[in-house]
Amino acid sequence: MRRRFLPRLLVLTLLGTVGLAASGARAEDKLSGFMRLKLGHSEKVLEGLATEDYALIERNAQAMSLLCEDEMWAVLQTVEYRERSVEFQRSVDAITEAARSKNLEAAAISYVDATMKCVSCHKYVRKTRANR
Repeated sequence: MRRRFLPRLLVLTLLGTVGLAASGARAEDKLSGFMRLKLGHSEKVLEGLATEDYALIERNAQAMSLLCEDEMWAVLQTVEYRERSVEFQRSVDAITEAARSKNLEAAAISYVDATMKCVSCHKYVRKTRANR
């Protein structure tokens, strides 16, 4: 009886490990897709800035702001990450307001600010994950 139990236990353990790895991979794929969505909206904001299309700027800046509120956004549970997220969202909201005011220069400056915050936060996330 014990001989049959051990191989089954081994198979179940391996399947569970593979399942956990696969679910981790799916979570990473989902997060990657989420970030690509954010990047797509960012590219559309840049397109709107280049073509002075205020509706395109506003629509895509608003979409980025909404993504900040999604649970997928919270990739780390630290105070610093939350503060960075709030600052990024403020920058994105400033893009929206500038587009509504048809102030291209303010929208462009806010876009650069949001981009710098984005790059800095991604660097912070990579460093924090590497240290874990």
